Amino acid sequence: MARKFIVGGNWKCNPASAKEANSLLKEWKKGLPNVDKSKVDVVICPPALWMSTLAPSIEGLGMEVCSQNVGKTDAGAFTGEWTAGNLLDLGIKWTLIGHSERRTKYGETDADVAEKVGKCQDIGVNVILCIGETLEEREGGKTDEVNKRQLGAVIPKVKDWDKIVIAYEPVWAIGTGKVATPDQAEETQAAIREYLKSAVSAAVADKVRIQYGGSVTPENCAELITKPNIDGFLVGGASLKPSFMDIVSKVGPSKMADMWPKFE
Repeated sequence: MARKFIVGGNWKCNPASAKEANSLLKEWKKGLPNVDKSKVDVVICPPALWMSTLAPSIEGLGMEVCSQNVGKTDAGAFTGEWTAGNLLDLGIKWTLIGHSERRTKYGETDADVAEKVGKCQDIGVNVILCIGETLEEREGGKTDEVNKRQLGAVIPKVKDWDKIVIAYEPVWAIGTGKVATPDQAEETQAAIREYLKSAVSAAVADKVRIQYGGSVTPENCAELITKPNIDGFLVGGASLKPSFMDIVSKVGPSKMADMWPKFE
């Protein structure tokens, strides 16, 4: 089954101002002729306070806004949280859930992640579900065990797999400059797909898109995207640069890009 590529840009708490964010989006516009939007979906995760402000500019580029997080409850007395319903009310149809920084810095458990996914499923919000192992876990040969555990907690909550994208992010490669080799990433993501085949169904395993995340750059993405089980990327620091569009164009190149690689 042909799966459409998907690239996400997770800005985290960056850049320093909305003005800088708008300047970046203007730079990205120069790279649009190099991208065939029929080949790749692009979602951008700005800081929460800017989602509505930046939405027109992001959507004007043919991209969608994605929240970096969402609460595990419905509306109520939950200071500092926002719900899946709040996102839809703002016209935001995507959210990350389970990013390693949420798990390690804010204590989110597998159960928390599962509850959040359940709330998004109930209301129809698309989820990029982040999973992945630490360096200690990889060196201990526990990569597949960790990924199965994190996925296994969520599977019972999923009713519509068309609204789930999995982002495999080896924690040891996030923001470190270290990257899983293409063969390492492919081996792990093939194992994730095989687990979905046994835990859910062959049809779901075949259609679910699995991104790779972890120090993805314009220089290393071209080889990674050739692997059959890598369906795109979740990009961190490199999504804060004009050259992010080079990543997008290498995933979904247009005929224009083939003819004039440096066309602006």
